[in-house]
Amino acid sequence: MDIQVATLCDAAVDYNGKLCVIGTFDQIFARQVPVVHPSCALALRLCFKPGDEGQHKLGIAFVDEDGQPIIRPFEPVMEVRLPQENIFITRNIVLNLQGLKFEKTGTHEVQISMDGQTICSVPLRVVLVDPSQQPAGAPPLG
Repeated sequence: MDIQVATLCDAAVDYNGKLCVIGTFDQIFARQVPVVHPSCALALRLCFKPGDEGQHKLGIAFVDEDGQPIIRPFEPVMEVRLPQENIFITRNIVLNLQGLKFEKTGTHEVQISMDGQTICSVPLRVVLVDPSQQPAGAPPLG
């Protein structure tokens, strides 16, 4: 299995097998903590080959830099079957998230695993900034 895309973004949809991603980001700027990020999505595009067929447990965990969960992990079970004429098949996964709460600053991450083995991680920094020191053109504060 190959991960073709793994990103946090403002929004994502699976549109007829196409993964449409808007506003990829890896930092949240906050005036104070805790900070709540109102809405975002985790977008994944996975590519499976014949040796990947069968049942698999996908794991998605949002953790802080101490490895503590931010939200309860997701662990869906998925069945992979390739049509006979295909040498690969892709699947898009979009996880919409509302009201993600970060208790502290630092580097957080989304850990993605398959059958209990980590296959990818997506970093996310939560940065505390002083609004009076915010440079012109900087993204809005959370």
